[in-house]
Amino acid sequence: MMNVRNLKYLITCWCMATCSLVMAQNNNVIDEVIWVVGDEPILRSDVEQARLEAMQSGQRIEGDPYCVIPEQLAIQKLFLHQATIDSITASEAEVQANVDKQIDFYVQNIGSKEKVEEYFGKTMNQIREQLSNMARDNNIVGQVRENIVKDIKVTPAQVRRFFKDVPEDSLPFIPTQVEVQIIVREPKIEPEEIQRIKDELRDYTERVNSGQTPFSTLALLYSEDPESAKRRGELGFMGRGDLVPEFANVAFNLTDPNTVSKIVETEFGFHIIQLIEKRGDKINCRHILKKPKVSEEALTKCIVDLDSISNELRKGLYTFEEATSIISADKDTRNNHGLMWNPQTASARFELKDLPPAVAKAVANLKINEISEPFVMVNNKGKEVVAIAKLKNKILGHRATMADDYQTMQDVVLNKLYEEKVEEWIREMQRTTYVRINEDWRNCEFKYPGWIK
Repeated sequence: MMNVRNLKYLITCWCMATCSLVMAQNNNVIDEVIWVVGDEPILRSDVEQARLEAMQSGQRIEGDPYCVIPEQLAIQKLFLHQATIDSITASEAEVQANVDKQIDFYVQNIGSKEKVEEYFGKTMNQIREQLSNMARDNNIVGQVRENIVKDIKVTPAQVRRFFKDVPEDSLPFIPTQVEVQIIVREPKIEPEEIQRIKDELRDYTERVNSGQTPFSTLALLYSEDPESAKRRGELGFMGRGDLVPEFANVAFNLTDPNTVSKIVETEFGFHIIQLIEKRGDKINCRHILKKPKVSEEALTKCIVDLDSISNELRKGLYTFEEATSIISADKDTRNNHGLMWNPQTASARFELKDLPPAVAKAVANLKINEISEPFVMVNNKGKEVVAIAKLKNKILGHRATMADDYQTMQDVVLNKLYEEKVEEWIREMQRTTYVRINEDWRNCEFKYPGWIK
């Protein structure tokens, strides 16, 4: 008996063989199958849609779009086909987070949700659905690429060979970078403010338990975690290690989706939690986060205190490192003598644009070893804090060298090996995957010539 997959394959091939066209009543062509990759067709409308999206987003297509876009779609189908074989699926929480960011970007640049709808000629639900499909595919493709290159390592010898063989004017240019130490103080939160926050959360709990308002609606309206609030408080499936301990201890003890947790205090603020589903060692839940507000008086006192400390540091009464270990409230830097760490470069070096804006502004005009005036910033937990910063080092822009920029050179070599491995995989998939291209779409200089056998 023929299964659905084989039937779909035969129908698609028949469509290609006869150049089957979907006809309007007036006999004008409105769509056609132009490629088949495996058993997946690529339609003319797919290409036109991708071309329109590229134009709307300002993306530049190098070459003939009617050659470049079908090949890009074909490569994507190779990755998605492999994902099916490997049972790879997208994380819906990550997908929706990416969609939210993309919609926020559109709104900021176009003006409003209504203007975004007008610009794309679609409702916000249609835009969100389309972006979700794209984000889901991109997430899956990314996972397949990671699987392809996961075993690649780069040795110092490979980095040295690369550095030796590359002309000096072709070496990466490293922009000016800085190393920054920081001392952070958290303004005192008044007990009355904490009580106000807890009273609000108790009110939300009562409204949920009485059936007056769903938890999801309250999260959308009142939660101060902006990303999850857009998803009505939903965090997506997470393990214990993905959550701060205080939150995880309460969330993983919930058993009834109809109840609301007790109030939980974490470094982010105060939460209430509602269970959605447990799946193995992961949990999906909603939460509402409320952050106590810092009073102007507390903020001013903190600024005055840090101003006194910075003056004592300039007088040499004690070192910045000594002060950091005793008084800084930033646990991420306190045990590293206040030195900020950049995960993007796996070092303490930052370009100014990659520092938190308030820190970048504070150190932009400092000389090495100078200490800034106190400034207010929002930390990575979303809390308003006061800080002083010291410019520990400044490395002016230069061509990469092995002595100073080994990590950068290693990343360049590693990315080169990654791309070579992925290209090798694509060429192998071309040899083993059924591909057929409509005669009218073959006259192209493809990046990977193996499509036409």
